[in-house]
Amino acid sequence: MKYRTFGRLDWKPSALGFGAMRLPTIGGDPGKIDEPEATRMIRYAIDQGVNYVDSAYAYHEGASEPFVGRVLQDGYRERVKLATKLPCWLVEEPEHFDRYLDEQLERLQTDHIDFYLLHGLNGKSWPKMRDLGALPWAEKTIADGRIRHLGFSFHDNFEAFQEIVDSSDLWLFCQIQYNLMDIEHQAGTKGLEYAASKGLAVVIMEPIRGGLLTQNLPPGVQGIWDSAPKKRTPADWALQWVWNHPEVSLALSGMSTMEQVEQNIASAGESGPGTLTEGELSVIARVRERYRKLSRIPCTDCRYCLPCPNNVNIPSIFECYNDAVVYGDVPRAKLNYGWLEEKERADQCVECEECLEKCPQQIEIPQWLAKADELLAQEGTG
Repeated sequence: MKYRTFGRLDWKPSALGFGAMRLPTIGGDPGKIDEPEATRMIRYAIDQGVNYVDSAYAYHEGASEPFVGRVLQDGYRERVKLATKLPCWLVEEPEHFDRYLDEQLERLQTDHIDFYLLHGLNGKSWPKMRDLGALPWAEKTIADGRIRHLGFSFHDNFEAFQEIVDSSDLWLFCQIQYNLMDIEHQAGTKGLEYAASKGLAVVIMEPIRGGLLTQNLPPGVQGIWDSAPKKRTPADWALQWVWNHPEVSLALSGMSTMEQVEQNIASAGESGPGTLTEGELSVIARVRERYRKLSRIPCTDCRYCLPCPNNVNIPSIFECYNDAVVYGDVPRAKLNYGWLEEKERADQCVECEECLEKCPQQIEIPQWLAKADELLAQEGTG
């Protein structure tokens, strides 16, 4: 196992962290973890040098934290740093901070959380957490020892990310989505470098884009990978690209099989900042361009179309649609679409055409919104 740096903390994280959100299940039910197999996987990873385990209140329909608490018995808790996340969407009053943390400590069978994150911050949820007193509460909680370090996970644009990073010196780390396709999406490369410049450790989630970069490869992509002198699997290429960035503290992988654990540990053992050659980076750039050419809607996420007078979240809808087309995973795209608030979905478009005047790409936005709604809307999301 290779080890890296973790911001200003005097501790070396394993390049690979174990994310407990895609564990093997029984009968495809996300709330029923296959505990014998998942235990074997996590303990094997720790035995091979993985020293960071990440969970959250809502993972596996609430079953992840109690399972992690059980799997880290028998001396394994002392061998890792444990991370979990406050369910910010459930917090409605200051008393809820303690309520959920204490419940999580009980679930995880521990007296402290090493790395505690405010889960899924964005431009809407952050002001709410801030105004409810999340930072003063966290400072007191660090003082009483229930959490050791504070961070946040993030899904929004760079401007919202920068605002959160700059809001407090209490942040030790952040967790962002980052992979070879998302260099300009959400926090992106700009956010990665900004956080690192402020001394924050940066934990990467979705380094393989939830597995999308390894399955249903579009025509031509595998051929580009095969053209490289060094042969790697698509998953290894994706992970090595993330680890090539010196600003990255570790990459989380939500592994579902022992084979994935073994392969990712092997990849981590060959990783390091600046280890990819210019030729290899060129191959990755060609793959990225190949994927991008498959996007039906040429949206660059510039957000000039916002705010929509009817609150339609045009860029996020187009992202869901393009993902369904490019990666061939319509169910996942429908799930992501369903996470949007009802007032933000495509069926709220009244074709006022105000967005057409603002779009520098001259996209026929109302037409594409109708197509996106036809593909992505399902019972309970429209």
